Amino acid sequence: MNRPLLILILVTTAARLAFGAAIGFGVDESYMVAAGRVLAAGYFDHPPAAWWLSHGAAVLFGTEAPVAVRLPFILLFALTTWLIARLGEELGGPRAGFWAAVTLNLSPVFGVTSGGWVLPDGPLDCALAGAALCLLHAVPARGRTAALYWAGAGLCAGLALFSKYSAVLTIAGAFLFLLTSQQHRRWLLRWEPYAAAVLAMAVFSPVIIWNATHGWASFAFQGARAGGARFRPFAPFVTWGGEALFVLPWLWAPMMMLWVQAFRDQWRARLLAWLAAGPILVFALISAWSSQRILFHWAAPGYLMLFPLLGRFVAGRMSSRAMRTMLAGSAALVLTAMTIVGVQETTDLLERWMPAKDPTAEGIDWTSLREQVAVRGILPPGMAVAVPNWRDAGKIGVALGPGVPILCLSLDARQFHFASPLAPWRGHDILLLSPDEGNRAIPALASQFERIVPMTPMAVTLHGRTVKMVNAAMGYGFRGD
Repeated sequence: MNRPLLILILVTTAARLAFGAAIGFGVDESYMVAAGRVLAAGYFDHPPAAWWLSHGAAVLFGTEAPVAVRLPFILLFALTTWLIARLGEELGGPRAGFWAAVTLNLSPVFGVTSGGWVLPDGPLDCALAGAALCLLHAVPARGRTAALYWAGAGLCAGLALFSKYSAVLTIAGAFLFLLTSQQHRRWLLRWEPYAAAVLAMAVFSPVIIWNATHGWASFAFQGARAGGARFRPFAPFVTWGGEALFVLPWLWAPMMMLWVQAFRDQWRARLLAWLAAGPILVFALISAWSSQRILFHWAAPGYLMLFPLLGRFVAGRMSSRAMRTMLAGSAALVLTAMTIVGVQETTDLLERWMPAKDPTAEGIDWTSLREQVAVRGILPPGMAVAVPNWRDAGKIGVALGPGVPILCLSLDARQFHFASPLAPWRGHDILLLSPDEGNRAIPALASQFERIVPMTPMAVTLHGRTVKMVNAAMGYGFRGD
């Protein structure tokens, strides 16, 4: 590893560790930590990789502190940075590799969220980058060397599928590359690619088994996101616009140009272009008819494959003042945003400028609830806490700690349905907590209890300032309907 790349990885990793220690868990992170306390071979939302990493880190370090649970994801992104640099080197030499790594770290959807948050995207990106690098070496190789690289590609592809189902879109790009490249089509007549596919499916097989024994719950949930019966012709452009904001528009625009050009470039560039095609095109097309919202970060693995092309492009234009200004400005923008968020959640310096509905409330850990519950003595050992929806269940679960069973009293309980089934709690008294405004959710649960007795609400505070109120009640005689 060359020295500039090593320094880049060390500096950016240190920055993510500091940021990860300064801010609390987001809604999705809290959900994964709280609902993932019960280890399983499969999970409702996503395959196990991210769940296992967060659970393992919490057990290893003996704490669910954000920086501890995020550590595996931060370290994985350091490896992803190196892998993207290697892919860039394959295309255009060490300078291209270095700038591919730099631009990857400047992109918020990668450098901030995938790079350090408890989400499936971190292990997904790392595994896909590893698979792409193995493919670049496997395609021109011969004999045993080729077999080893194909096996590496299969293993990494399996790990990608073990992280997130959408990995299949990127993996399909490898098949399309072989099918469309006359020079490399011969691989479709050899055993190595098929052995790689079998290896990938072997790694993924626990997810299939879990789904088969749980009513195909996860497959059905994710598959339903592509359903719909309406047609919106401009929705794909809205989706691409949102993805551009997540990547950074001034990085996204040249990436798209380079992506189109890559289909007429050398075979390495064409391979990356085909690997990128699935996520970029499929999610945009689904948005044209899907009845559900397509999240902009879902296509990120497609853009991941374009950073080596962008690195080669940037390396050839570093003499340009505009290019240097763009890179410096991007770094300043990302670092400033991270610093503001981190300082706010650590010190609450921006209190006077906060709107009535404080956006920081979802980004802080609601640990003040634990103190108030303890002071009131309303949660004796062995009692469960029930929350009306999975989002708040995650935040409250993290706040109260791993010793408190969390139930989600909703038809859409997600992983809580499997991690904390309701049947064992029938007949028990349960503490009800809900941060909904107007206190409508708890009264709506009346049919599930013999009676519900309201309590004084509790405050979620940030350095003594109330940012959210949580309604409380005691539910007696849970019916479990």
